[in-house]
Amino acid sequence: MSATTFFTWNVNGIRACHRQGFVSTLEEYKPDIVGLQEVRATQEQIPEDIQNHKIYPHQFYFGAQKKGYSGVGILSKKEPENVLKGIGAKEFDFEGRSITAIFPKFIYCSTYFPNSQDKGKRIAFKLEFCIALNEWLMKLSKKHPDKALILAGDFNIAHEEIDLARPNDNHDSPGFLPDERAWMSKFLDSGWTDSFRTLHKETVKYSWWSARTRARDRNIGWRIDYHTLYNTDLKKIKKAEIYDQVFGSDHCPVTLSLDL
Repeated sequence: MSATTFFTWNVNGIRACHRQGFVSTLEEYKPDIVGLQEVRATQEQIPEDIQNHKIYPHQFYFGAQKKGYSGVGILSKKEPENVLKGIGAKEFDFEGRSITAIFPKFIYCSTYFPNSQDKGKRIAFKLEFCIALNEWLMKLSKKHPDKALILAGDFNIAHEEIDLARPNDNHDSPGFLPDERAWMSKFLDSGWTDSFRTLHKETVKYSWWSARTRARDRNIGWRIDYHTLYNTDLKKIKKAEIYDQVFGSDHCPVTLSLDL
């Protein structure tokens, strides 16, 4: 039996990414499930050739109340058993940050974590979100103990120094603050697995580059996009990659293949 393949991609505005080849990228790789973050569009604003794509007849989006902000989505070849929008907490769901699809053998959650912002202006909100999301997922896992649980998306956290190009210059930068890195360590120690790092212990690859400084041209990047797994036999991980040669956003797709 072939593996199930997943993409997670912060598209930094799906309409802008569409103009830069979003559809052709999906048609080239044909993942079974696509998790999107920072969609920044209502469902009516999604380009027609995405909405009506024959490979992905099952599409679900969850947007922020604020127009043009945040937003997540899931595209799937097969119909899920159920789709859950948000995590049941108004202060976070208001921003359209998480959507979850339940399938017969796995649960896939596409999430856009808050940015802690300059000088940690929003670090408290971010950590509250991290805790609430994990608690919600644990309750979901208890309801479906036989299903693998996959949390995918833009965590806005570079966990270790290997995960960004200039760690010594960024200890006070959002995404590399001690408190959010500590949360990530605790999260992984609690039973979650960083699929890419599990297979690539020493590999230096990034999934995001600042567009303001032409950082991608120089590969001055950060690895802040993940597929993390819970309740999964790690032998089932067949492939976990970062497609840093795929363009269309300031992030690139992060992929996972699981033998389920």
